[in-house]
Amino acid sequence: MSDSSPTRSALRDGWLLAAGTLTVVRWPSPVRVDRRSAGAAMLLAPLAVLPIGLAAALVVWLGDLVDAPPLAVGLLTTGVLALASRGLHLDGLSDVADSLTASHDRERSLEVMKGGTAGPAGAATLVVVLGLQAACVAALVGTDAAPLVVGAIVCLSRAALSICCATGVPPARDSGLAISFAGTVPRVAAAVIWVLVLGAGTGLALAAHLPWWRGLVLAGALLLGTLAVLERCLRRHGGVTGDCFGAAIEIALTTGLIAASVP
Repeated sequence: MSDSSPTRSALRDGWLLAAGTLTVVRWPSPVRVDRRSAGAAMLLAPLAVLPIGLAAALVVWLGDLVDAPPLAVGLLTTGVLALASRGLHLDGLSDVADSLTASHDRERSLEVMKGGTAGPAGAATLVVVLGLQAACVAALVGTDAAPLVVGAIVCLSRAALSICCATGVPPARDSGLAISFAGTVPRVAAAVIWVLVLGAGTGLALAAHLPWWRGLVLAGALLLGTLAVLERCLRRHGGVTGDCFGAAIEIALTTGLIAASVP
């Protein structure tokens, strides 16, 4: 009984931290931000971004309702996602792309990533990734349960944070956002989150009248996208940064949408 109140407090603060950081929705500030609440925030991220998932689903539903051009619906959806997340994840993706192409030197890569301005590699990456996301959403428009599928993938892509912040994953710098979050998620908890992702993927496949194993493919795509970004960041930077978190989310979202849109 003595641990129940601290646990509830950590979950409440984690929820407020995740929702306030990952969405534009105004929430009260957490009472306390420590490594326990930070870990809770990373685990609760898929639920905390439910308003963003609902917004994306609404765009897809309305676009289908008025028979809008599918590509226009896809572009509007990516625009809504960017606005609803304040563009933070896209900024992280751009910075990571620039850092990975700037130099093989770790310190130089980190310096470029910290710069904040989009270079040629970052700009090109954003064009390709946003184009893929829009095209995949367009391919889903008009299919069974398309709003549900798109909205759910948006939420499930945030499960990438549980892996990027798992125990044993170090921060790349001695300062910055990653210091507060890196290593805060127990590996068992991260594994549980991804079992839930697997179950959600299977449920989505059935809701869309697809074979159940398509859910396994979806979950696998989300996981592979996350691990690809994490592996590159660990190899080049020696750890993770806040930009790595954003890049992992965007790549997981893209690979998930690709898996869902392939016939």
